[in-house]
Amino acid sequence: MGQHRRRTSRHRLLAPTLVTTTLSALTVAAVVVGTHSVAPKATAVASPETTVATAPAVPVVPAEPMEPADPADPAETDAPDESPSPASGSTATVTVTATPSDPPGTTATAPATPEAATVGALFSGTVGPGGHFCTASVLHSAAGNLLLTAAHCVEDPGGVTFAPGYRDGRAPYGTWRVTAVHTTAGWSHDGDQDEDFAVLETAADASGRRIEDVVGGNTLGADEPFGTDVRLYGYPATSERPLLCTNTTGRQSAFQRVVDCPGYPGGTSGGPWISTATGHVVGAIGGYQQGGDTDDTSYSAYFDHTVEALCAEAVAAAT
Repeated sequence: MGQHRRRTSRHRLLAPTLVTTTLSALTVAAVVVGTHSVAPKATAVASPETTVATAPAVPVVPAEPMEPADPADPAETDAPDESPSPASGSTATVTVTATPSDPPGTTATAPATPEAATVGALFSGTVGPGGHFCTASVLHSAAGNLLLTAAHCVEDPGGVTFAPGYRDGRAPYGTWRVTAVHTTAGWSHDGDQDEDFAVLETAADASGRRIEDVVGGNTLGADEPFGTDVRLYGYPATSERPLLCTNTTGRQSAFQRVVDCPGYPGGTSGGPWISTATGHVVGAIGGYQQGGDTDDTSYSAYFDHTVEALCAEAVAAAT
């Protein structure tokens, strides 16, 4: 069962990126069972999804200021996406963006909001179209440089880069290099699906800024009810924009949450589950079948004292 029945936790700190490694992209997300995670060599870029979801709120701990790297570029502003009308006879896909009036349990492109800026894509190598393989989010901490993702996404930090708020081939808030991976002993020794979560350390950017100083971070929520309404984010490996869906979670097992949100394919693993009631992050796509064997149902390991202890150890290592 792993460590959920006893209040102890360990982490595995893998080699930092300054150590030469030959594992690179092939060791990232090496264990793939479900459909929510993929090998890091995704190259197809599909059109954004066209269904609908609920708009997110501001993250619990916003950064000041929260400005994109190039605010003069209109493609990198926080304005909601506009759906162009296709010409007569055109087969172009129209992008539908989530709005506050959308019903629960449906999926659409996430609007560019402060909360969405804390969620980003993980890349193996150069940040750009087709290079991302999993999703992660900024975790609020005293260290100011931590990310939350699924443990099955990253085994080694070598060559892994995080781009918060990534969309359409651009990283409006900059990029951060992953330097260490923390997982529990239950995951590293036994691949326990009930402990399929990881905390990543990142280096400061070229300007010396910590990631949380730029986009803010989401507070960890532990021991929160199974029947919780959440905003579910994720970056499909074959799309250049994040998805968003809001729905109520259920209990798949003693240590697994489940939620029905259509259209979450490979690449969405690690995407945060943010409670609409508290604003806390209460899960990450992963766990059972590494996130699920269907695009329409996602799972997460239940967050309790085990993930709290892992985060505490990651903070201690990073500060």
